[in-house]
Amino acid sequence: MPRSAVPDAITDLVDAALADLPQHRRDAFALRLERWWPDLHDAVAAVYPSPDDVAARLVTTAAAGFAARPDDLHALDDRRLLNPDWFRRPDMVGYACYADRYGGTLAGVGERLEHLSGLGVTYLHLMPLLDPRPGDNDGGYAVRNYRAVREDLGTIDDLRDLATALRSRGISLVIDLVLNHVAREHEWAERARAGDPAYRDYFLIHPDRDTPDAYERTLPEVFPDFAPGNFTFDDGVNGWVWTTFNAWQWDLNWANPAVLVEFAEIVMELANLGVEVLRLDAIAFLWKRLGTNCQNQPEVHAITQALRATARLAAPAVLFKAEAIVGPRELLPYLGQGRHTGRVSDVAYHNSLMVQIWSMLASGSTRLAEHALGALPPTPSSGTWVTYVRCHDDIGWAIDDGDAAAVGLTGAGHRRFLSDWYAGEFPGSPAEGLVFQHNPDTGDRRVSGTTAALTGLGPSRRDPDGAFARLFLAHALIAVWGGIPVIWSGDEVASPGDSAWADDPEHAADNRWVHRPAVTAADRAACRQPGSDAQRAYDGVAHVMRTRAGLPMLHAEAPVDLVPGLDDGVLGVLRRHPSGTLLGLVNVTGEHRPVPHHVITHHVADPREVLSHHTIDPDDAGLSWMPPYAAWWITEFTDASSR
Repeated sequence: MPRSAVPDAITDLVDAALADLPQHRRDAFALRLERWWPDLHDAVAAVYPSPDDVAARLVTTAAAGFAARPDDLHALDDRRLLNPDWFRRPDMVGYACYADRYGGTLAGVGERLEHLSGLGVTYLHLMPLLDPRPGDNDGGYAVRNYRAVREDLGTIDDLRDLATALRSRGISLVIDLVLNHVAREHEWAERARAGDPAYRDYFLIHPDRDTPDAYERTLPEVFPDFAPGNFTFDDGVNGWVWTTFNAWQWDLNWANPAVLVEFAEIVMELANLGVEVLRLDAIAFLWKRLGTNCQNQPEVHAITQALRATARLAAPAVLFKAEAIVGPRELLPYLGQGRHTGRVSDVAYHNSLMVQIWSMLASGSTRLAEHALGALPPTPSSGTWVTYVRCHDDIGWAIDDGDAAAVGLTGAGHRRFLSDWYAGEFPGSPAEGLVFQHNPDTGDRRVSGTTAALTGLGPSRRDPDGAFARLFLAHALIAVWGGIPVIWSGDEVASPGDSAWADDPEHAADNRWVHRPAVTAADRAACRQPGSDAQRAYDGVAHVMRTRAGLPMLHAEAPVDLVPGLDDGVLGVLRRHPSGTLLGLVNVTGEHRPVPHHVITHHVADPREVLSHHTIDPDDAGLSWMPPYAAWWITEFTDASSR
């Protein structure tokens, strides 16, 4: 698009803001402005009544961030612009942890990177580390100050030093940016309570219950056990404050463009510290519309597009990751569909894949997963998934009623079965999870637990051998699917969970802390002890990820297709790429299951299994038999098998 498409008033603002920069820097920003101005202006025009003014404020913010950006990060921007697929390549491997539970402090994390390098990690997500409110803070998601880190973890300078150390090892730093709400103790909320009308308009405050009651008719409860309802009366503002999550987490009024500009400034500052990926927390909840559940509204995607375009102007190396734990039909818009294609988040959580992995392992059937995953539209070419076996949160059984009915199940019945199975209450289940937030009115009954605990390697060790097989199968499936597979801290050492999770009074009512264990020096040492649980898990997961890195057909550009007509216990994933084809097969049952050999050779003429390097020989009936919980990656490509 020609430079003339950018209004003269905007170019004048930019010229003034960048006047002290060398010419090549000013030229670079001008080129980016030509490229991303249409995205920026279109996005704010879809949301705000004065788009020219809002867009000008965002461009000014971006120019200031660009001018302050360190030289080494400008160089990173240039490399990423030349390699826009960097995060979609098969050597991308993620790891997620709490900084204090992995390294004690930010500096301590930087001293313990060998453990991550051994897993092939190139993407490190440190859970909420920006300054939270004192006391209960929803695991750090009640932010008091976006411009400081938790005092016990260190300082902003420590965060910059860690980002630099990670970058030198080829690891991108990922942190959370909470968008939907701030802590009641945040400066904006304090100014609102002090009577400042400008800051009162940063929040959704109602003088009486009339409007809140109208909204509550269609709003779900996120934490019904300890935070029922979505509004809290606050004496300081003499009104009902919208509080989706907890009484001390005040939802922001994103209809106020000042909130958007504030967050654009925060994005600039974090990017200039060296943060490379921002996890946009609770993004689905940003826009409120009467008569809806106030999730996944169209304005959410326009707001994301505006923030992303602003970030592209100043720091194009930075990615946006949407934390949208929503139903399968609502996932794709967070990677971009329609007018937002290629313009919103770069990566998004594949919550549906996670749920279907656990569903298959419990039921021993692949039919529901085939139907639900096969019905998803293709991933936009510019984005990709974060795939994961579990995360820091509980597992909610997001089984669509229509998907369940299509394969002869009821959604409510299957969700109840999964809750019973992973709570260890169903006959024959090896799992030892904990029920989280049971809502008898809706039947919602989520589950907490580490991967080891949910697969049979919990405190009672109900099925150790089967647990390891299931753990490897699950990680092989997230690795073959495409995107960025993320290992949750503790799973790589087969942690059964934190047995003392309830000893901390701040955590005693939240059993999700059972699956947020510390990874200690003893755990890391156990990874080198032959035959230990930690060694078996660590080496197995690392092997999966190393093998993946050598397979170009696992680049995210290769579409994911499911293979129809296989045995009900076998899921087939096909990845076709110019370098060749890879057929991934997993047996989700505890029995040997057959695969017609002609199906394998139809896709891969000279099949080689590259995870375990075994031969695939048919029996006299032309069937190749998969062992219980086996994961096969079959290809003609040979480079990976020589690694």
